[in-house]
Amino acid sequence: MNTQELSIRLKKIQIALSGIAADACLISTNVNMLYVAGRVLNGYCYIPVEGEPVFFIRRPIGLKGDNVRYIRKPEQIREMLIEMGISLPNYLLVEAAEIPHLDFVRLEKAMQVNRVGDCTHLLREVRAIKTEQEIAFIKESAARQSEMFTELPKHYKAGMTDSDISIIADQILRKKGCMPNLRIFGSTMEGGISCVWAGDNAATPSPYDFSLGGGGVESFPVGDNGTVLKEGMSIMVDTGCAVNGYISDQTRTFSVGKLVQKAYDVHQVSLEIQTLLSQLIKPGVICEDVYQTALTIVNKYQLSDSFMGTFQQAPFVGHGVGLVVNEPPVLCDRNKTVIEANMAIAIEPKFIVEGVGAVGTENTYVVRKDGLEKVTEAEEGVLNIAH
Repeated sequence: MNTQELSIRLKKIQIALSGIAADACLISTNVNMLYVAGRVLNGYCYIPVEGEPVFFIRRPIGLKGDNVRYIRKPEQIREMLIEMGISLPNYLLVEAAEIPHLDFVRLEKAMQVNRVGDCTHLLREVRAIKTEQEIAFIKESAARQSEMFTELPKHYKAGMTDSDISIIADQILRKKGCMPNLRIFGSTMEGGISCVWAGDNAATPSPYDFSLGGGGVESFPVGDNGTVLKEGMSIMVDTGCAVNGYISDQTRTFSVGKLVQKAYDVHQVSLEIQTLLSQLIKPGVICEDVYQTALTIVNKYQLSDSFMGTFQQAPFVGHGVGLVVNEPPVLCDRNKTVIEANMAIAIEPKFIVEGVGAVGTENTYVVRKDGLEKVTEAEEGVLNIAH
């Protein structure tokens, strides 16, 4: 990561700190460390409202720089700041919504400041507005992901399971340079590269806050569950591809042979929603208005009982993407967030057709001044994987 890019990100954080009259923030989570340092570090990064950041590192060894200090414990941070001639903060922010409570208490005691607050959501809001370098990374992820969807049908063989499809999709993405894991915000959230739903398993409720559920395998209760692929069954493949840490989110629907006509009709409704929302979204639009617009189409076709699930329905139609797969904003009801230029947003209207499975699409877009720029380009129709 070049220093100019990191300087841009640092300035964005400092402007946000100044906006709430905070003196500094102290971060340690992998995602925020990656954002400010360009790599994951074990330790802390102290970011003052003015001036250069200081990295207090445990691992890896061997890092050099004027603003790098090695520590064994966080209690050393305060004394090292004093030694470096850096003013101590009165109002310090830490990632209180992400770090364990005991770590928060320890940092509060170690830093001996008048006030400690939470910077978790402030940093998520900063990360929601992408730099052009971040957008370039997302576009590269999307390009490799789209190639995977083109290649995937070539690997189909009769008798396969949904888990086989998931493994193949993961393998193709890994060979294209995709990271082996996806980062997700939230302590109760987990995810792999690919989530595959075949047949009625798509309607199975899951504890995870994803667009659809699925029974999952072993102790991972979402997605593929070993369903044998059969004629007349849909296969929805939802993947997050991360290159340089930045995620594009894309979903495509396949069929095993021919589906009932209703499945194709409902899939067309998903495409209609995609088109309408992609024309609606631009800077200044409010998230809840986007969601309500999607619902008008859903209700028009009397599909509310199968939109984003059946027994358990996801109450959104899209979300931000970036260093984690669930960045803000969320396109959901009662969300007054105003969409801004350079946000990256995935739109994912999905439906369940009983006896068939899931149909629908998901695409990633970049918000530009005059509207959306689509970056995921795989074929969007229902493709017969057994053809």
